[in-house]
Amino acid sequence: MKHYKIVILAGDGIGPEITASATEILKEVSKHSDIKFDFIEKVIGGRSIDLHGTPITNDTLEVCLSSDSVFLGAVGGPKWDNVEHDNKPEQALLKLRKSLGLYSNLRPANVFKSLINSSSLKPNIIEDTDILIVRELTGGIYFGSPRGKDKKRGWNTLEYSKNEVERIAHVSFKLAQNRTKNLVSVHKSNVLESSQFWQDIVHEVHTEYSDVKLTDMYVDNAAMQIIHNPKQFDVIVTQNLFGDILSDISAMITGSLGMLPSASIGDNHSMYEPVHGSAPDLAGKNTANPVAAILSIAMMMEITFNEKTISSNLYQAVSDALEDGHGTADIINDESLSLSTTEFTNIVKEKYLKILTKQLEGSK
Repeated sequence: MKHYKIVILAGDGIGPEITASATEILKEVSKHSDIKFDFIEKVIGGRSIDLHGTPITNDTLEVCLSSDSVFLGAVGGPKWDNVEHDNKPEQALLKLRKSLGLYSNLRPANVFKSLINSSSLKPNIIEDTDILIVRELTGGIYFGSPRGKDKKRGWNTLEYSKNEVERIAHVSFKLAQNRTKNLVSVHKSNVLESSQFWQDIVHEVHTEYSDVKLTDMYVDNAAMQIIHNPKQFDVIVTQNLFGDILSDISAMITGSLGMLPSASIGDNHSMYEPVHGSAPDLAGKNTANPVAAILSIAMMMEITFNEKTISSNLYQAVSDALEDGHGTADIINDESLSLSTTEFTNIVKEKYLKILTKQLEGSK
């Protein structure tokens, strides 16, 4: 029996609802495998500010550091907009990423054929899109110092060390080797010295991966090209700020932010979360789209626990549910046919069980 400890950080807004969905999926996985999960729930973000006066406590950090993986819902909301910057809910994410050493953020954007008409782009533009954005997560302008503001100006520092660029480049080249062997490095080297440095180091690392084609692209052009012709991309590697923006752009190709999972990976720790935010206007209504949460669990099973078959089956279960016309209000045109978060999660569980049953029958 394999035994894993998962820390659940529900967070704010719809976070508790989509983490409940993720937990239900993990329980279903456990029910039909030799894997046992222990769930430890901790508060984070706005709820932690309300309870403890800080977006993340040292105790929560320690529990995450001793876990096998972390699942995060979402943080933030208008209630905490006027909180001092260093104590905002989002600071919990930055502290988590830095403390756990989660320097690589993987954000896939795949278009499900059953939802091809849900995108604002034409079907022929987005059909067969399969992009993986690799975002550097613990460096760049989000962490640079000095930073601050007064009544006359505000300032931030954008910097990268050679080690920070090298390690994210290695991750990206290895991922590209297992896909179509095409990597696009996105930066702004025509105006930023930090980006010229980024470009130089990525090209140095490229000498170790001669089988991968490397292309450079300015971030403004990359944003345009993702909308104009997304199929030209396979793996994209980019800096922290640029990755934040480009991954949200690629998310909308799929028709909804509620569709995209993500994995934050370091040398010793991992954290999984949907790309979408806390959507406070939907909180408590049981209408949030759980697909991104479920697919984040699929990523966890593959990357952290090396359970590729389970991961593949979860992806297929989501695809089968969508193919049958099931979905939440954000992806279903006919509101009368839309399902609640709980209902859609239950259908995915049913589809998962059918896939397992079919595989078992086929093995006899």
